[in-house]
Amino acid sequence: MEEVLEAWGPADALRELIANALDEATLTETADPDIYEDDAGNWHVRDHGRGLQYEHFTQSEDEEKLAHPDEVIGKFGVGLKDAIATFHRHGIDVTIHSSHGTFTVKEAPKHGFEEIETLHVSIESPERDITGTDIILKGIEEDTVKEAKQNFIRYTEAERLVSTRFGDVYSTPPGEHASVYVTGIRVATEPNFLFSYDITNTTKSIRDALNRERSNVGRTAYTSRVKKILQACDSETVAQQLVDDLQRFTSGETHDELGWKDIQVHAVKVLNANQEVVIATTGEQANNRDLLEQARNDGYQVVTIPDRIQSEVQNETDTKGGEIRGMEAYATEYEDSFDFDIIAAAEMTPDEQRIWSLRETLFEIIGCPPEYTVQVSETLRATDDDTTRGVHIRSDRRIILRRDTLSDSETFIGTLLHELAHTRTLAPDQTREFESVLTDFLGVVGNTAINPDSYSNSSS
Repeated sequence: MEEVLEAWGPADALRELIANALDEATLTETADPDIYEDDAGNWHVRDHGRGLQYEHFTQSEDEEKLAHPDEVIGKFGVGLKDAIATFHRHGIDVTIHSSHGTFTVKEAPKHGFEEIETLHVSIESPERDITGTDIILKGIEEDTVKEAKQNFIRYTEAERLVSTRFGDVYSTPPGEHASVYVTGIRVATEPNFLFSYDITNTTKSIRDALNRERSNVGRTAYTSRVKKILQACDSETVAQQLVDDLQRFTSGETHDELGWKDIQVHAVKVLNANQEVVIATTGEQANNRDLLEQARNDGYQVVTIPDRIQSEVQNETDTKGGEIRGMEAYATEYEDSFDFDIIAAAEMTPDEQRIWSLRETLFEIIGCPPEYTVQVSETLRATDDDTTRGVHIRSDRRIILRRDTLSDSETFIGTLLHELAHTRTLAPDQTREFESVLTDFLGVVGNTAINPDSYSNSSS
């Protein structure tokens, strides 16, 4: 009475009664139990199963529950007794009704040891003809009932995101810690998990770790199962949240699931299979800012990955068998997207020809490599929303401008200067080296515009 599970409170005891009621509903395929307060302020836990019998108060493991480890919560056959002792210790009266009898609790001398008071269950003829079992608790608080129910994922506000053959992934309600459940009952709280998990396909290590108190179940017991759940998950929603969390790895603010390398890789594979993404390390992004900006303009999501998984991601296919789009793959796609329709000067309008002729003056001011050809194309890329104005093709020694840059001289000169800068450096756009070359060009052209005599003198 006084020492058994002395750390338990009424909420722990009620948790056991609810677990038993849920197990009975599962085993008998009957309706979920009802948990409610009556007009007198007493709380009821009512199932609709076979009804409690006096044999259920014996201290033994439940063979029926042991035969269904992944369907029911209990297995020790002692939860009911522990709960009654705990309620008694906290001054909560328990009355149990079923078609097999009415059961109440009282203190009485232990048989053969009259000086020792122990807890007994008084068995009377059934007072009510009911289906199932109705447990009535007098003196328990509503907050205690709410606390007890929070041990069961079905009574929380967590939303199930996806089911797998190993278990289910749930959202974590705002302001609450994530938890790990086994067949619906919480066995651990994980403050730094991104999701909550309900393990429905258990392992021997998990079953061995489930102790009588259902607490202090170590992470090592369930980590492998949580990984299996995530690796079996092909949910785009879950993958997106994992990848969003992965973006914070450089600041060390990711949740614990993203510390597992195989989960990082799997999240990228799922997202690549379901969305248009480009995968890049932080280093690749720093060296290819212009190309990745173009990728974003094309509607791609740029996903940052740690260096340690780059080789694995590049050598894998996604969950649908497709190629994972890294920087090289996107660069190839980008180059292949160009579709030129070159026009000759004779095909230009008089206004376009006037602006086109400005290139000769620009070449005189800053110079143009003699081996380079500058051309105009009706279009540059075979996309409906192409915003590219010019392209520098180093391998062909060509600069190609889109025809609409000839609509005004400022656009034409600015675009041509930008592409000419690429002929002076191997550095890509948005790098310090490229910006330095472009700045030099702007200085020369600006000085010529402000001091035309200097240009005339230098030309002569």
